[in-house]
Amino acid sequence: MKLWKKITIISLSSILGLILILFIIIFGIWNKEIRSVASIDLLIDAKEENRSGAIYEMEMKGDYYFAKYLEEGGASSDDELINFILDNITKGIIKVDLSSPEIGCSSFTAQTEDGTRLFGRNYDFSTTTGMIVRTTASKDEVLDFGPRHATISSVDLQFLGLGDGLDTLIDKVTALAAPYAPLDGINDAGVSCGIYMSYQGGENVTSTNQNTNKPDLTSTTMLRMILDYADDVEEAVRLVEKFDLHDSATTSFHYMVADASGKSAILEWVPDEGVTNNEDLDGSARKLVVHYNDADEYLGEKEGKNDFQYVTNFIVNPNYYLNDSEKGGLDRYNEIERLINPDGTNTKGIISVEKALSILETVGRRKWDANQGESDSNGITVWSGLYDLTNKKVTWISNEEFDVPSSVLNFFFDGKKFVLE
Repeated sequence: MKLWKKITIISLSSILGLILILFIIIFGIWNKEIRSVASIDLLIDAKEENRSGAIYEMEMKGDYYFAKYLEEGGASSDDELINFILDNITKGIIKVDLSSPEIGCSSFTAQTEDGTRLFGRNYDFSTTTGMIVRTTASKDEVLDFGPRHATISSVDLQFLGLGDGLDTLIDKVTALAAPYAPLDGINDAGVSCGIYMSYQGGENVTSTNQNTNKPDLTSTTMLRMILDYADDVEEAVRLVEKFDLHDSATTSFHYMVADASGKSAILEWVPDEGVTNNEDLDGSARKLVVHYNDADEYLGEKEGKNDFQYVTNFIVNPNYYLNDSEKGGLDRYNEIERLINPDGTNTKGIISVEKALSILETVGRRKWDANQGESDSNGITVWSGLYDLTNKKVTWISNEEFDVPSSVLNFFFDGKKFVLE
């Protein structure tokens, strides 16, 4: 063999060897991340004719560092959360932006005739891109939280700066931060939770920003903790009580959580008695208040009689507002109660699955605004989710297209495994 051929073969072998070594190193560092990015799938395409955004799905392969996040004390701001994501998920290569636009939403609990527990949720906003994020269970225990549950959650990718879709590889890598920004979801124990704007602090919204000696969580990571580690509503509350809440950006939120037993609760952060919404300008002075469905007669006559709960975009804690005109979404709040219990006799909240879906459709923003002869910036219900807490199933509808089969997704846990029908 001629010398130049030997040199060429040796050079090519060396280059291929270096490429293989580089691939092994990259795959070793980014193993879970590469497999997670590869799992991203477009489920529903965007539709310009009705301003609906695309819907994606992603399965997080293995750990996504949330246990580490909790063990390190969480984060007290979006900047701290971004730094954690950069250091651990995107490895400092891909920048992540977090934002919390003003959103309007609604939820309710109910049950069917056979006792199946339901949790309904509408996510109202403008045109954006959604993602269904799946995570797997883990036996690793964090502090005294116990093992991590498998979860299914819904994410608005605009919170990650991806509202226009996932067009590039960088976009898909950025989407790896999606588990840190859930807005609603369910775990394999039958616990569901949603997050809703509460617009606290008068004309200029004041974020909740507790500063005690507890570790810290931002708005969406509080919900992630509930989904990952709560076995029921009581444990969700116990876990939340361990942390200071720091609402993202210049927004404020409250939560509703429910479990397969029929227990539910609305979680709010409010100041001491006597401080009204217009005076609630110190987010550090707020304290957690929990309103349970079976002990909330102080909220009102209907709330006290009804075993089911419902929530929109105002604080339900008594005497917080000077008048009802300050309560965002009060009309939808009252309509949900009326649709579930129209004559006052259905205090158990017994309805069919079809009725539950109909309620979500009725208070969806397109239909609601049209019926009310009004419109606002949150003119679309980006998704509607009906969570079956008993059977751990979800019916998920994109952009109010309840009658379009391709826009209605059904999925469930088969043991610990996620199945998309």
